[in-house]
Amino acid sequence: MKTLVVLSGAGMSAESGVKTFRDAGGLWEGHDVMKVASPEGWQANKELVLDFYNQRRKQLLSVAPNAGHTGLVDLEQYFSIKIITQNIDDLHERAGSSDVLHLHGELLKVRSTRYEKDILNWKKDLVLGDMCENGYQLRPHIVWFGEQVPMLPKAAEEVQKADILLVIGTSMQVYPAASLIHYIERRKPIFFIDPKPTIGEADFPNLTIIPKSATEGVTELKEILKQFR
Repeated sequence: MKTLVVLSGAGMSAESGVKTFRDAGGLWEGHDVMKVASPEGWQANKELVLDFYNQRRKQLLSVAPNAGHTGLVDLEQYFSIKIITQNIDDLHERAGSSDVLHLHGELLKVRSTRYEKDILNWKKDLVLGDMCENGYQLRPHIVWFGEQVPMLPKAAEEVQKADILLVIGTSMQVYPAASLIHYIERRKPIFFIDPKPTIGEADFPNLTIIPKSATEGVTELKEILKQFR
């Protein structure tokens, strides 16, 4: 069974109603992203940051996976699917995907501000005074701007082993995540699903662009991939 590695971004979840700060000129739900998604923002106003993610968590729990998510699950009948997502939602998992790596953290988890590996599942509001078992404040389990991306080496390994690479719903403009496309062997096929593709077929050998939304693009891709089974 061939391995299909998927790099997914905000466009993957947009049709489910999950908003992205890039939809609003650098504002995320009306907030300057650096005030709610950076270590400096956290130090300046912890209550603002916690409230922001509490609202994002509530929004996430009110939406459902879309046909793009479930379409990738359908492909598990024919391929070993490895999903590497920049998204902090759990829609891939809720759709039924069995192997998901989150580059930028997970909205439904929190972690200790002192011990990074002390991670808890969390669906309720997180407030000041919520502590880890060692007595340190809990924070969103999110990789903020300016922080290291600890899962990047593992993601690069997965892309290197891919037989087919799918890039879907991401601008390929945010580093270091955007660098992952360069890890696939040059002879291996790459598919890029995005209504406004930011790379062209001249940029990568064996690149096929599907200029559609996630739901429409995955439907088309399923037909194309029949030749690779």
